Amino acid sequence: MKLYFIPILLSFFFLSCEKKSKSEKVIEDISVNIEVRRFDKAFFEATPENLDNIKKDYPLFFPLGNTDEVWIEKMQNPQWRELYGEVQKQYSNFDPIKKEFEEVFKHIKYYFPETKTPKVVTVIGDMDYNNKVIYTDSLVVIALELYLGKDHRFYQFPSYIQRNFERNQIMPDVVSGFFKYKTKPNLEKNFLSKMIYAGKELYLKDAILPDYSDADKIGYTPEQLVWCQENEVYMWEYFIQKELLYNDDPKLGSRFVSPAPFSKFYLEIDNESPGQVGAWIGWQIVRSYMDNNEVSVKELLNIDTKEIFEKSKYKPKK
Repeated sequence: MKLYFIPILLSFFFLSCEKKSKSEKVIEDISVNIEVRRFDKAFFEATPENLDNIKKDYPLFFPLGNTDEVWIEKMQNPQWRELYGEVQKQYSNFDPIKKEFEEVFKHIKYYFPETKTPKVVTVIGDMDYNNKVIYTDSLVVIALELYLGKDHRFYQFPSYIQRNFERNQIMPDVVSGFFKYKTKPNLEKNFLSKMIYAGKELYLKDAILPDYSDADKIGYTPEQLVWCQENEVYMWEYFIQKELLYNDDPKLGSRFVSPAPFSKFYLEIDNESPGQVGAWIGWQIVRSYMDNNEVSVKELLNIDTKEIFEKSKYKPKK
C-alpha cells in the first residue's frame, strides 16, 4: 500500500467512529423504563390456594376451557418443577438481562420513536422453539426454558436448533420478534425476495445490537460465518448460473433461507455449508443497499425487493 493512502484510510476510520459515537451518545441518553414480570416464579412458587390471584394478575396465560385442576397439576408436577428449578439456577437474578433489554429498547426508540415500551414477561412453556420470544405492542414474552445452554440435559433437538438455546440469543430473538411485529409478511414468492426479507431482519440486528457478533445475530458458529465469507462469490455465482433469483419454487426457501443443518446446493459442499446461506447473502445485499443510499432503518423495512436489489450495487467479496 502506498503511504499517501494511509491518511485517507485513517480519516475514513475516524469519521466512521465519530458518526457511530454521536448516534450511540444520543441512544445512551434515551430514557427507558423496563417492567419485568416473572410469571414463571409467580406460578411455580404459588400454592393452589393462591391460584385465583395468579389468574387475576396474568389472565392472558390462563385460556378458557381448562379447569383449575389442570393448572394445579402443572404447578405440582415433579417434571415441571424440575424444569423450573433449572431455569432458576440461571435466571433467579434477572437484573443483568433487564439491563440488556434497556439497551435494546433504547436502540428501538432511537430508530422507531413511536414504539411503546412493552412489559417483559418471563414464562416456562412447552419448549416450542418456533416461539422462543413473542413480541406485541404491550408485551414481550420470553420462554426461559429455551435458554438453558445448548448442552443442557433436557434438550433433545437437532444440533442446528439446539446451539441457539443460549443466554446470548435472547436479545437477537427479541429483535427478530420486533421485526415480525413491525413488518408485513413477505408475500412475494421469488427466491430473491425471501433472501432480502431475511436480510432486512438481520440488518435490523446490526442497528439494534451493534455490539453483537455477526455469528450471534444469525445464529451461526464462528466457523460457519467464516465459511460464508470465504464462499460468498461462489454461492452468488451458483444462484446466478442456476437462474434462482426470480424462481418461485417454494423449496428454495427451505434449501437456503430457513434454519437447517446445512444448505442444499446438491453438491459435495453441502455437508460443509451452514443453513440459511441465502439469508446471509440477503443480509449482504441489504448492507450494500444501506451503504449506498440515504435511507433510515425505519424506511428500509417498507422498501420493496426490486428497489433494494437494483440500488444495492451488490458485488460479492472475493
